[in-house]
Amino acid sequence: MSWELTADRPIYLQLIDHIKMNIISGEFAPGSKILSVRELASRACVNPNTMQRALSELEKLGLLYTQRTNGRFITENLDVIENARESFAKNHTKKFSDRMSQLGLSKAQIINLVEEFSEEDLQ
Repeated sequence: MSWELTADRPIYLQLIDHIKMNIISGEFAPGSKILSVRELASRACVNPNTMQRALSELEKLGLLYTQRTNGRFITENLDVIENARESFAKNHTKKFSDRMSQLGLSKAQIINLVEEFSEEDLQ
């Protein structure tokens, strides 16, 4: 798990996105235990308080849950994971679409670009 953090956004938001991506992509399996706050913070090279804040937010979103003495776990609720995946995809698609529109591209041109890119990936 590579932590690529930048100065353009608050660190805890980047941590949330990073862990969320690992959950919705299936890298972290539903029901699996995640590393401790200190271990995650060490790997990400961030303050444990910052990591704690990110994990607390992910709990509020329902993607993580805590078992009092056993640690934190990925939700087993597949609907929550699927909703997070859909929301994440829509958010990034909107950002991409807005950026392409700023470049003056039409909806059809944007769709063609995506299709061309997808075809290149398949080859």
